[in-house]
Amino acid sequence: MIAHYFILGLFIIAGSISLLAALLNWNWFFTASNAQAVVRRLGRRGARWLYGCCGVLLIGMAIFFFRTISLQIGQ
Repeated sequence: MIAHYFILGLFIIAGSISLLAALLNWNWFFTASNAQAVVRRLGRRGARWLYGCCGVLLIGMAIFFFRTISLQIGQ
């Protein structure tokens, strides 16, 4: 079970970083080589929207899976 919680923690961390980068317009995040392809295709504003939505999605998935695991343990 520890591995499950570790993966959920990674989802929360990645989602939080992505969401904060989108909200705070972190220059270091959007000038990184991995994000440059998205910025070139969608523009800076579109990339912020995409990364913000991905961050919310990752956090939501972590919460959903945490609740699912908690319900299975309780049975």
